[in-house]
Amino acid sequence: MSVKRQQASVDVQQGSDPRVADLVRTCSVRVALFPPMYTKDPATGEVGGMAMDLARALAAGLGIAVVPVEYPTPGEVVEGLTAGACDVAFLVVDPSRAALVDFSPPYVERDFTYLVPADSAIRSVADADQPGVRIAVVRTHASEFALSCIVQHAELVRTDVLDAAFDLLRSGQVDCLASARQDLRKYATHLHGARVLEGRYGSSVAAMAVPKGHPGWLAYISAFVEEAKASGLVQRAIERAG
Repeated sequence: MSVKRQQASVDVQQGSDPRVADLVRTCSVRVALFPPMYTKDPATGEVGGMAMDLARALAAGLGIAVVPVEYPTPGEVVEGLTAGACDVAFLVVDPSRAALVDFSPPYVERDFTYLVPADSAIRSVADADQPGVRIAVVRTHASEFALSCIVQHAELVRTDVLDAAFDLLRSGQVDCLASARQDLRKYATHLHGARVLEGRYGSSVAAMAVPKGHPGWLAYISAFVEEAKASGLVQRAIERAG
């Protein structure tokens, strides 16, 4: 590290909030991400999306760099947090995860619904829960938790990632795909005539998460989330993400 960078680091540490002084000393915040919550520029490799917008704002406020850490699934994000391989994450709040990590106040609510092919007879959320209907859903995703509590007749076909679930729909192996509305809208553009149903079968709230044992981090990030909502930062990030 150059003398100039060392001095800058010292200055940041001296002026930092004591709740996150240990995080600031590392000169970076490692942010866990999983698909499809982020985008990556194929030419530059730059990571974008709503979570990264908020993560960059957090890091800027701390005066340190942001380092995205990519994971295949939300479950592996939780494992990364508990193992100390990352510092913060953006996750759906649920009791099983709350036993392993600490959550900030929520920053967004998401609807869960279905994506169906153009020729599907399924027109409403209620239509999907019928004998013989096969619904693709991602294992351990919040959309699966919500779905498994209400489905009585349809069959759930679980995959490890959303891309695999969409492939089942595209190949005709399932009748519909269950997930968050904004994610389904993106996948609908890759299946001609596909429809995202207007109704919803559930919803979830997303929050920032930190490992257990860091009450200072949690307090700082909770205040950051509330300010991000009040200032319009969250709304702008939603609009940029479409």
